[in-house]
Amino acid sequence: MHEGVNIVFQVDMRTKSVITLIYVLGILVLSVVFFSCAKLMLIRSDDAANQMLNEEVSIGVVVALTGQHAEAYGFAMQRGFELAREEINNRGDVKLKFITVDDQSTPEGAKEAVQHLVDQDVPAIVGLAISTHLKAAAPIAQENNVIAFSSVSSAAGLSGIGDFIFRTSLATNISIPSGLNAISEKLGYKKVATIYDEIDVYSKNSNEVLRKALEANGVEILTMETFQTGDTDFSQQFANIIAIKPDALFVSALSQEIAQILAQTTEAGVPDSIDIIVPDLTANEVRKAGDAAEGAIGFIGWSHISDAPGNQTFVQKYQAKYGIQPEPWAAQSYTTLNVLANAIKVAQSTDATLIRDALAQTTDFPTILGRLGKFSFDPNGDALYDQIIMVVKDGKLQFFQ
Repeated sequence: MHEGVNIVFQVDMRTKSVITLIYVLGILVLSVVFFSCAKLMLIRSDDAANQMLNEEVSIGVVVALTGQHAEAYGFAMQRGFELAREEINNRGDVKLKFITVDDQSTPEGAKEAVQHLVDQDVPAIVGLAISTHLKAAAPIAQENNVIAFSSVSSAAGLSGIGDFIFRTSLATNISIPSGLNAISEKLGYKKVATIYDEIDVYSKNSNEVLRKALEANGVEILTMETFQTGDTDFSQQFANIIAIKPDALFVSALSQEIAQILAQTTEAGVPDSIDIIVPDLTANEVRKAGDAAEGAIGFIGWSHISDAPGNQTFVQKYQAKYGIQPEPWAAQSYTTLNVLANAIKVAQSTDATLIRDALAQTTDFPTILGRLGKFSFDPNGDALYDQIIMVVKDGKLQFFQ
């Protein structure tokens, strides 16, 4: 009896050992299979990302290559985009190619350009300098879930067209109040005049933001003179302004008219006692206006003398490549493409929605803009960075003290 029981017990123990061994081996096999699959999935994911980043990503570029905005905006923007693309592609994180379309310096041309690029299935479009053009063309990009990233336009509210719209310039509702805070105490103006282009979207918006900000600070606006895009004679407006003796004159216009307005201040007899403030003043207008621009003040997003990280390297590379000093619109376009390339890299995708999400999360990204270079977006897709206030002294834009 005892021997039989012992035999049964041994058989049961052996059976248990075999079952346990099979169980353990099964777990090991499943573990190997699981981790192998996981590793394979990771490798495939990395390979897909690397393949995406090694392929050229088509980016739409809308700039003025003909018409009145080509010389002041379009050519400079194109140079900034090209220099940025060259550097980005050399780094190897993302490879970009351009599909460039001339907007012909018109809103209709901008709309046609954006529609053409949407039809080309690009995930993003950069450029779109003029606020009037962006206002007309951005809805086409938004409706088709394509990013429209303007490197120059600054009229307040345009990023509100939709969540695929982003901008590099400081919007007027950000730049103008900040600029006024920087100059008002030193200049001490109490009564002022303004002059603006009543057709152009940016100019009208700039003047309206100025009006609200000045009135909020208790400044009296004696007159708001108007003109229209393409006007060349501002003698009557100056006569009206001089007659009421303001402390300061604020000019809201595009480049061509800014230069002409500044140039005519001397012949019109505008006294030196009237401070002239031009929010979007650049070296281009100063050069064209000559001595008449002396003392003019501007609120600027970029300067060639700024010590923002990487800025002097950018200036040197630009001068070496093009033989001229970089323009603000070139610097902002250069920044625009770098911000976009970083978003593509972060998104690890060419899908416009994923790139949009990465753009929206951009915070303190290092750029050459402002004096610190830290670039972020607000919830509306408008840029945030420190502004530079400059004054024309000895024929050159210098830091306003």
